[in-house]
Amino acid sequence: MGRLDVEVEAKSSADNLWDAIKDVNNLLTIFPDRYKSVDLLEGDGKSVGSVILLKYVEATPGLTFLKEKIEEADDTNKSLSYSVIDGELLGLYKTFKVSLQVVPKGDGSIVKWSLEFEKASEQIPEPSFVKTFAVQTFEGLDAYIQKP
Repeated sequence: MGRLDVEVEAKSSADNLWDAIKDVNNLLTIFPDRYKSVDLLEGDGKSVGSVILLKYVEATPGLTFLKEKIEEADDTNKSLSYSVIDGELLGLYKTFKVSLQVVPKGDGSIVKWSLEFEKASEQIPEPSFVKTFAVQTFEGLDAYIQKP
């Protein structure tokens, strides 16, 4: 089992950033260059058991869609985890689980993000592109919140 971790500092408060992360509709608004559609298949998109289908624009290398299922969601601790349950990534990785938490830091916040994965074979590289994608997403959400 492999693991990647990253922390992203944000100017936005933990409450504001957490609210933005939980609202999957923000992805289309903020990142039209990445997402073709975001569809809620089950649940409300914020609670355990929710299933979200993300379709990516053609320019996103190696990805056309992902289906994610929320496994843990905690508003008090501003944390959630989800697993990829369908999509191209599962051809490369047997398991793919993301966990994140937003914690206050001064007037801003920090997003603590981690990915646990199991490669389908030893020849498969670590999914470092997903870590980069996550950092860009959190920075983009923060910038969107900070707009006057």
